[in-house]
Amino acid sequence: MPTDSKFDPSLLVANELSLPVAGVAAVIALLQEGSTVPFIARYRKEGTGGLDEVQIRNIDERRLYLTEMHDRRGTVLAEIASQGKLTDALKKQIERCTTKAELEDLYLPFKPKRRTRATIARERGLEPLADLIWAHGPCADTTAAILPFVDAAKEVPDAAAAVAGARDICAERVAERADFRKLVRESLAKDGSLRVGKQKEHADKVTKFDMYASFEEPIATIPSHRFLAIRRGEAENVLKVAFDVASEPQIAAIRHALGAGDGSPWSGELTTAIEDAYKRLLSTGAQIDQRIELKMRSDRGAVDVFAQNLEELLLAAPYGTNTVLGIDPGQRTGCKCAVVDATGKLVAHEVIYLVQGAHALEKAATSLRDLCKKHGVRAIAVGNGTHGRETEQFAREVLAKEGLKEVLCVPVSEAGASVYSASDVAREEFPDLDLTVRGAISIARRLQDPLAELVKVDPKSIGVGQYQHDVYQPLLAKKLDEVIESCVNRVGVELNTASAPLLARVAGIGPTTAVKIVARRNEKGPFASRSDLLDVTGVGPRTFEQAAGFLRIRDAKHPLDASAVHPERYGVVERMAKDLGVVLQSLIGNKDALAKVQKERYFGDGVGQFTIDDILAELAKPGRDPRASFEPPKFRDDVRSLEDLKIGMELEGIVTNVTAFGAFVDVGVHQDGLVHVSKLSDKFVKDPSTVVKVGSKLHVRVLEIDLERKRISLTARKDDAARPTGERPQQALPSGRKPPVRQNAEPKKQEGFANNPFAKLLRK
Repeated sequence: MPTDSKFDPSLLVANELSLPVAGVAAVIALLQEGSTVPFIARYRKEGTGGLDEVQIRNIDERRLYLTEMHDRRGTVLAEIASQGKLTDALKKQIERCTTKAELEDLYLPFKPKRRTRATIARERGLEPLADLIWAHGPCADTTAAILPFVDAAKEVPDAAAAVAGARDICAERVAERADFRKLVRESLAKDGSLRVGKQKEHADKVTKFDMYASFEEPIATIPSHRFLAIRRGEAENVLKVAFDVASEPQIAAIRHALGAGDGSPWSGELTTAIEDAYKRLLSTGAQIDQRIELKMRSDRGAVDVFAQNLEELLLAAPYGTNTVLGIDPGQRTGCKCAVVDATGKLVAHEVIYLVQGAHALEKAATSLRDLCKKHGVRAIAVGNGTHGRETEQFAREVLAKEGLKEVLCVPVSEAGASVYSASDVAREEFPDLDLTVRGAISIARRLQDPLAELVKVDPKSIGVGQYQHDVYQPLLAKKLDEVIESCVNRVGVELNTASAPLLARVAGIGPTTAVKIVARRNEKGPFASRSDLLDVTGVGPRTFEQAAGFLRIRDAKHPLDASAVHPERYGVVERMAKDLGVVLQSLIGNKDALAKVQKERYFGDGVGQFTIDDILAELAKPGRDPRASFEPPKFRDDVRSLEDLKIGMELEGIVTNVTAFGAFVDVGVHQDGLVHVSKLSDKFVKDPSTVVKVGSKLHVRVLEIDLERKRISLTARKDDAARPTGERPQQALPSGRKPPVRQNAEPKKQEGFANNPFAKLLRK
């Protein structure tokens, strides 16, 4: 690998990822110029060969890794050379390194160290004796060879102390051998296991980590969620963790490599040094490395799960540009209602009370009816938190009584709504409104356009992750930012109605420029064309190039401003229209005319098959939304709380979270049920995300209800038999133990609207 300053990782990255070198080189060049991933993936396909966003991000990740390693390699070579110890053989080894771990292993013997046992032994003049042991050559009298090193003044009082110090030096040499470090590290990763038990002080206590009380699993196969759970138990001082691997084969391999055991008088001392090096240095170091590797691997797995769930949530089907009434349910403080128009603008809000008596209930019904009729409400979005199902049922009854059957009533996830309500974004948007009213507005807008509203919320608050607080936070933040950026640019953004947080996610714009765009819009009115964007302070040619294709302007001066066709290609479309003898406007959506386009006529100047195909696809369905069509979920009216569930009951639910071990499903009882990965399908399922997605509907049957711990076990399989209430699944753990059977607590009397004496008033 070259070590000059003009390091080009293109070939290395292409080989590692099995991608065309030309495409990889084009991606790297564009990234270095400041182009964004969505822009490269969408508008530079000719150069990249049609590489998608995932491939481009992988290229960027490997490019950064290899560049960092290249820089580190240069530092290491310079440091070893400054010590006068850089041989040609060592230089070649260092240049052939493909990982940072290999590089650091080779550098270790030359790296400045803290004071070790071997350092002290060297200070006492014992290195020549260590050389004798290391060489383990013939020696007529070992006692005579040792005596010259005995010196009380140097704290070497006798022969035993001299030999012990020399062994320390030999042990350090063994531990600093890159090949031995690699051997021990790989042996642990491949053949080692993780052993877990409970700490003594928790041995007789019931904890949430009891399934790991006596647990062992191979390191190579332990899934990310399980390791993170064990790690959390260890952090809470409930669990103790140890690594286990057979040491004899590794020690034997090191002895063979060093020639120990050949009958030399020094072989015994060298063997003792090897065993000490393994137990004290190599094994300990390998375990530390393995912990780090397991954590990184688990973090990546957990982050990938979170990212996939977030993507599904952001790309959930929008209800669209319709007037919506959002309700943030509440008992004591009332239900906050907010009506937003088709553009998401607040037009009315008030509070209704459902549990304060008959008069309040009648007044609430009147208020709800009036809000719907006065503002032409097309749907009511009800937060799915506490009191949500009761509020939803109340709204349905009002709609039925008033003949408003065309108005939908839809439960909407409240996850993260409270975070948005108290955020700077919400305060800026609605400085004079109470937090709960802001929450009702957010709930309404989530139904209209989940993507546009959820980008305002910290994704970690949305609740679709797996051990999200335990993973490396910068990695999580970076990945989630990439997902949001990808989703926003895939869907496109309406320039004249988008909020600053949404605009900030458009390729090339960012938070500062987004605020300036909104300020310009508020000051001078809607943008008439994409080119008007250049009038905004801070938007230059580069920003415009990156962002323009992802911005939409309805009823703009130029008809293509409402499409995903980039302004740099307007000339191509205009030529198509001219060649076909039609006006540009009539070409849009005209499949018959588009079918007559001779693609090859427009190739050249950066335009090829990829670009023309994308243009024609966009012209056929201009401004198309890649998201699915909206379909409201259907919960059973007779199931509103955990106590309403019965074993064997069949339900339709909405998947709220997908993890490595299964899927959580909302069946309308304020508590999500778990469908274990083994219960997701009649066929074997390795990865739950291949079967279900966040936001998808799933028909399930109740297997188990645990009222005490508020847990619901569900199955999507057709052949599963239900278990009695409170009975735990008798599945043997790795230790052979069975989980304890827990008895359910007495069902609590349900409070709130469901048991309110006025609950049936509207049915009369």
